[in-house]
Amino acid sequence: MTVGLRLDEAVWGLLHQALQLYRDNPRATDQLRHELARLEQPLRIAVAGPWRSGKSTLLNALMGEEVAPIDGVDGSSLFTWYEDGAQPRATAYSTGHPPQELAIVKSPTGMRVDLVGWRAGELRDVVVRWPTRTLRQVTLIDTPATGLDEQDRASVMDRVLRDADAVLYLTRDGRDSDLRVLEGTRESAVGQAAAINVVMVLSRVDETGGGRIDGLLTARQLARRQHRDPRVDALCVNVVPCSGLLGLAGRILSESDFAVLAALARVSRPELEPHLLSADRFLRGDLPLRLDAGVRAALLDRLGLFGLRLATTLIRTGCDTRAKLSAELIRRSGLTELRESMARFLVDRRDTLKARSALAAVEALVRAEPARGADELLGRVEQILVAAHEFRELRLLAALRTSRLGFDAELAAEAQRLVGGDGIGLAARLGVEHDASVQRLWDAAAEAQWRWRNRAEDPLLRLAQRRGAQVVVRSCEGMLAELAEGGR
Repeated sequence: MTVGLRLDEAVWGLLHQALQLYRDNPRATDQLRHELARLEQPLRIAVAGPWRSGKSTLLNALMGEEVAPIDGVDGSSLFTWYEDGAQPRATAYSTGHPPQELAIVKSPTGMRVDLVGWRAGELRDVVVRWPTRTLRQVTLIDTPATGLDEQDRASVMDRVLRDADAVLYLTRDGRDSDLRVLEGTRESAVGQAAAINVVMVLSRVDETGGGRIDGLLTARQLARRQHRDPRVDALCVNVVPCSGLLGLAGRILSESDFAVLAALARVSRPELEPHLLSADRFLRGDLPLRLDAGVRAALLDRLGLFGLRLATTLIRTGCDTRAKLSAELIRRSGLTELRESMARFLVDRRDTLKARSALAAVEALVRAEPARGADELLGRVEQILVAAHEFRELRLLAALRTSRLGFDAELAAEAQRLVGGDGIGLAARLGVEHDASVQRLWDAAAEAQWRWRNRAEDPLLRLAQRRGAQVVVRSCEGMLAELAEGGR
């Protein structure tokens, strides 16, 4: 929340100021009107990362259905958009043809869009409309891989930053090449001042530690260590480990899948384990029970070797129904934590991230097409960036997820709540009942403001703690201002 002019109001005014400045430039005015329209649209989240980082599998896991990937065409330059729709539909947008409706092949767990017949590089976008709860608030964008070629990588990320409001960046281990990709997102003034739109996902964590059952724990430790790295912290608001394969398996696990897994679990561990050492042994070996080759292949494709080991172990230790096993696979995959991070840092902050996208678009336009008076417009962008408290709240939320500020657990939890980490409504921020009176809200906000102002002015505290406390104080001031205006 902003004390003074609200961020969305300031950005709306900026876009109209830019429209006036570029009124004689049809291309620029079309782009600015597009940015105005985007403010009212669902949040756009791009899923990006290098080849074989698990982007399409993670998209499927987030939607809970096998909808991605698009088959039958070279996807080296293809962006696939997944939007909410009343009926399944897919539309292709190419460089040389009008939009074309595509045939959809349905399956028991989702659908497949067949693009056989299109030439490599001919398609630019495919828009898939799919009725699912996940897409009611967001549009998910499956992007081309950020390959080894620096020019191709820059081309993909330029479009990601232009078209998306937020990014889930998938990396196997947070290697230097991936960090360099993300550092390229901070080259603009908006990127420097508001690095709040990226969640890093340590993907395919089922393969961490050689596929051992404790590999997921190792991945969580790696994620915490990565988030404490100043270089990583400057690039993203959170680092989350997630196995899209395991999460998807949990979300679409059928009774027939469970029956096969339960039969495998009834085989003694010493008998079964040798068959789970490699894909070839599981597919072609003489299992201690009769299992059709097609069933074996489907199960391996669905769960992977790690998932097979984990699922049979879980069944032996109490997950004796499909529902129990499904829930535990989802929990252990990290998908729940990822969805919570998306909600807290991205979806709940939709208006803030939309405003950031508009600021970035105006900055890019001014730098690409300088015009008389453009310096004033650029100055206005920088003023908004400096004044926008919403950006500081998100950075503090990210810092509170680590221990580097030095707040104890109770103080960190209170600060997180007051800056909107548990919900951005007044009652959620203040930790009171949702139907609390205005007076109750006022008293809670005033008391919190007083406590945190004392911390902000305490010379015995570290500078980072005082600055964090100042952000909390500003949030409390914003709540009091909102209450004074009669809002809830």
